[in-house]
Amino acid sequence: MRVLHTADWHLGKTLEGRSRFEEQEKFMDELVDIVRREKVDLILMAGDVYDTVNPPAAAEQLFYESAARIRAEGCLFAAISGNHDHPERVASVLPLVRDSGISLVGLPTEKALTLDVKKTGERAVIAALPYPSEARLNELLTLDGTDEGLLRRAYSERVGLLMRKLAADFSPKTVNLAMSHIYVLGGLECDSERPIQVGGAYTVDPSALSCGAQYTALGHLHRPQKVKGEGVIRYSGSPISYSFSEAGQTKSVMLMDIAPGEEPKLEEIYLSCGRQLVEWNAKEGLHQVHNWLEEGRDAGAFIDLKITLTEAMSLGDIQSLRRSCDGLVHIRPVYPQLEQADLPEERVRQPMHELFKTFYRRQTGGAEPDEGLVSLFMELAAEEQGTGEGGDAE
Repeated sequence: MRVLHTADWHLGKTLEGRSRFEEQEKFMDELVDIVRREKVDLILMAGDVYDTVNPPAAAEQLFYESAARIRAEGCLFAAISGNHDHPERVASVLPLVRDSGISLVGLPTEKALTLDVKKTGERAVIAALPYPSEARLNELLTLDGTDEGLLRRAYSERVGLLMRKLAADFSPKTVNLAMSHIYVLGGLECDSERPIQVGGAYTVDPSALSCGAQYTALGHLHRPQKVKGEGVIRYSGSPISYSFSEAGQTKSVMLMDIAPGEEPKLEEIYLSCGRQLVEWNAKEGLHQVHNWLEEGRDAGAFIDLKITLTEAMSLGDIQSLRRSCDGLVHIRPVYPQLEQADLPEERVRQPMHELFKTFYRRQTGGAEPDEGLVSLFMELAAEEQGTGEGGDAE
C-alpha cells in the first residue's frame, strides 16, 4: 500500500499577526493533488492539527473539508491530536465519520487502529499514540491496575509500555505502523514548537518506540528528519515555515510504498505552498535595503530585517519600507557605536558625559541629547557625588 506521512499543520496559526490561512488552504490543495497523483491509500497525520485548543471556526472548517476531499479520492485518513490541540475537539466529529474511512484519535488508548485498504487487499495496524501528557498516561495506566511503582518511573518508560500494548495486534501479515506526537531524544527543534518537555523530563528515548513497527510517523518537530532507532522513525516536519528559526528549510511530506514484513520504500515529496521566511542583514544601511527591494529579492517572502545604521531611523523611513514591501515582519536597527560602547572595557574608559550620551542614544533609538541636557545631567551628577562625599566624611 501507499502511505503518506504528514504532521504539524497548525491550522489557524499566524505570524506576528499576519494570517497564514491562504497558505494553509494552498497546502490542502497541494496535499489532495499529491493523493490523487500518487494514488495514496492512507494518510497518517501525526498531530497538531490546529495551533490552539480553541481554533477559529475557519480552521476547523478547513480541516473537515480537507479530510472529506481526501476521502473522496479513495484515501483513508488517520489523525491524532498533538500538544497544541484540544484532544476532544480533534475527535469530536468521530461519530459522524467513523464509518467513512476517517479515524481521529484524541486521547491515548490501549487499542490500535485497524484499517483495511480494499484496493490492495492489505490491512494496516497503527499503534496510534496522541500527545501523551503525564496526566493522560497516569490515568490510562491506572485504569488497568498497573503497578503504582511504574507510574513513578520515567516518562519515556511509560510511553514505551503503552506503545508495546498498542502494537500487540501487529502480525507478519499486516502493515505495522506507529504514530505519535512526542519529542524524541536527538531531534532538532525550532522556535515555533511549543515545548513539551521540562528539563528533559518529557523527552522520549528512541528505544521506547521499539515495538515492531515498520515505520514510525512522528509529529512535533517542524524540521523533516530521521531519528535513530529500531526500524524507520521520522518526523515529517510542518508543511509551512512558522517561525524565522525555520528560515531556509525545505518543507515536505513523506510518501512510502510498504508491504507486510518488508522495509518501506521512501520518497520525500517537496512542497511549494508556503511563503518563504528569510533573514536579511543589511550591513550597508538603508540604501542597501532599498536596492534589494528594487531588485525584487526574495519576492513574496516574509522578511526578518536587521539593518546597520549610524543614525536613528525616522518614522517616515520605517513607513516607507513597509509600504515598499508588505512582507517585512521585523525591522531591527543595529548601531555599532552603541554596541561597542556597551563593552565593559569601553565603559571604564569613557568620561561621565559620554556614558550619559550613550545611555540616551540607547533609550531613544539613536537620538543625540542636546548640550543643555548633558550639562543638566552633569550638574545633578556633581551634586549627588558631593552629597555622597559629605556623608562618607561624617
